Amino acid sequence: MAKAKAVFVCQACGATTTRWQGKCDSCGEWNTIVEEATRALPKGATGGKGGAKIQFVSLKGQSEPPPRRKTGISELDRVCGGGLVAGSVILVGGDPGIGKSTILLQAVAGLTSAACAYITGEEAVDQVRLRAARLGLDHAPVHLAAATNVRDIVASLESLPQLDVVVIDSIQTMYADTVDSAPGTVTQVRTCSHELIQVAKKRGFALFLVGHVTKEGTLAGPRVLEHMVDTVLYFEGDRGHHFRILRAVKNRFGATDEIGVFAMTDGGLREVPNPSALFLAERRGNVSGSCVFAGIEGTRPMLIEIQVLVAPTSFGTPRRAVVGWDMGRLNMITAVLEARCGVALGNNDIYLNVAGGLRIQEPAADLAVASAILSALSGEPVPAEAVVFGEIGLSGEVRAVAQHDLRLKEAGKLGFKRAWAPKQSATVEKRGSKPNTEIAVKEVGHVQDIVSLFGIDGTSRKTERGQ
Repeated sequence: MAKAKAVFVCQACGATTTRWQGKCDSCGEWNTIVEEATRALPKGATGGKGGAKIQFVSLKGQSEPPPRRKTGISELDRVCGGGLVAGSVILVGGDPGIGKSTILLQAVAGLTSAACAYITGEEAVDQVRLRAARLGLDHAPVHLAAATNVRDIVASLESLPQLDVVVIDSIQTMYADTVDSAPGTVTQVRTCSHELIQVAKKRGFALFLVGHVTKEGTLAGPRVLEHMVDTVLYFEGDRGHHFRILRAVKNRFGATDEIGVFAMTDGGLREVPNPSALFLAERRGNVSGSCVFAGIEGTRPMLIEIQVLVAPTSFGTPRRAVVGWDMGRLNMITAVLEARCGVALGNNDIYLNVAGGLRIQEPAADLAVASAILSALSGEPVPAEAVVFGEIGLSGEVRAVAQHDLRLKEAGKLGFKRAWAPKQSATVEKRGSKPNTEIAVKEVGHVQDIVSLFGIDGTSRKTERGQ
């Protein structure tokens, strides 16, 4: 019989050592190494001995695309790639109270033609019933249970004659009695996830795993958990806003970086089919420092208002504050404006905010941010009927971005008449892309073209344009 072997595992990063030590050599965390017992493999089990042969096939085949099951929430179906795939495993993470349990309860309650099970390890059954009654979902045919033992959960799931969707809320509260460690540790999360994923693949039902996040905003537990699942969804949002963004960062059955927009109401999460109109609903025109950015989130075009305030600094070092964008890119844009265009910003504080609580990640927002900074500095507003997009290089050139016409089309739907955008590349023009003729496009080749529109006189520094 194989003997048990003691292994010391770091609970922060999952690294293993042969002895206990106070500091983990891999991640540098202190007091995170815990002793765990593992059973050695039987003699002769490695080296290809005693294993069955696997079958190899060619890459070319006639596999049908996986069938999709609609949840009734179009924004959730969009992020998942068009619906739920049988046997898929979806990991949903987000801050506490952001709405993870609410949207999953709404999803399983909306699948009236499917057999769904909701298993909670954080709440009692009565608490889930109270939430369902508040959302008006108490009559939905959902199998509800409160359990934390994975062995009991797997046995119960295998005993059900039909099962289509299962929700585990949350994976950090589950424990396997075969592992000698506390719930929520690296080994417990990895073992429990493996057991649940195995039964989901075997029975062919879609499995939702709710995951906690750390103070840095990443999913708690081992990083291998994100590799084990098919889809990873993050719930984003600011508590000061009622908007919620469901973002896909990994999807084996659809596009990544796809987002779904929801609004938190008294009746639960309500999907927002036209987020551009909602984000711009409270926008005031002819205000300096405000600019509308035509962005792309996944496959969806979205118009977002970028607000910038420039004020004289009271300290020796100017302050830069950013909400919803990358601080590093703001510093790069200000450096380009100073070095290539001679715009003096060293004696001013700059505050940037993306209205609506959305976070922008694509570099196409560079030109919109630069326009908002110049507008706030000069006091001249960006034209209210104009949208702006484009990437700025370190030499000040404005580079082409993807989905040029799709951005203009979305702007035309909302009544915008003008656009400041880079020139389309020759590759895009050869593909036969038809430009949007409803919007007058001002092609911007260098950021100096935007500076001249606001009447800002730069210093005698050389812009090095065209050199």
